[in-house]
Amino acid sequence: MSALRLETVSKVYGRGAGTIRALDDVSLAVERGSFTAVMGPSGCGKSTLLHCAAGLDRPTTGSVYLGERSLDGLDETALARLRRSRIGFVFQSYNLVSSLTVEKNVTLPLRLAGSRVDRDWLRTVLDRVGLADRAKARAAQLSGGQQQRVAIARALITRPDVIFTDEPTGALDLRTAQGVLGLLRELAGQTIVMVTHDPVAAGYADTVVFLADGRVIDTMSAPTAERVSDRMTRLGAWI
Repeated sequence: MSALRLETVSKVYGRGAGTIRALDDVSLAVERGSFTAVMGPSGCGKSTLLHCAAGLDRPTTGSVYLGERSLDGLDETALARLRRSRIGFVFQSYNLVSSLTVEKNVTLPLRLAGSRVDRDWLRTVLDRVGLADRAKARAAQLSGGQQQRVAIARALITRPDVIFTDEPTGALDLRTAQGVLGLLRELAGQTIVMVTHDPVAAGYADTVVFLADGRVIDTMSAPTAERVSDRMTRLGAWI
């Protein structure tokens, strides 16, 4: 069973001569427990695809399924509830509350939803991201890499069906970025969809999906940074 499925999804902005077709009849299935990278030139529709897939934006046409649940027809309240319980987000900007501790930042989605904090699961999550010994530290006291790990732990705490990441290492130095990517790679059983422009980051994924002009034009299994870079060059994607 797919964790995520897009069926003939299109997204159009504007009207008439100013119309922009950000996504054009995109169909894509993401296997449960897989790590998928989405790549393409600037303006190809990567972020729009992520926003539609995560229920942050509505397709103009087509359907999005989270597991067997269709997002079609859900109102904003239902979408917000679904995002809180079944979707995790990790973005380039960590979006942490600097005055709160690691533990309180991680559990914030649960507290906002009025859900009980499972202390055993919290300890497991903090251990998985390598921050078990920093639970009481304030976010402002952490390095960039540690803050991104807090963001990953926050995405994991609700046991989501899918974690979406948008350029998660863009603000990190190379060594720290490799540590964060290695962590994402090690999250066995967790479905991850990552938008990135970096072939090295894409090389950590199981599959790379290439977009151009709002369409899926290729996929690559068992990618390496070198193979991804070569494909992007042939795509004319270095902009």
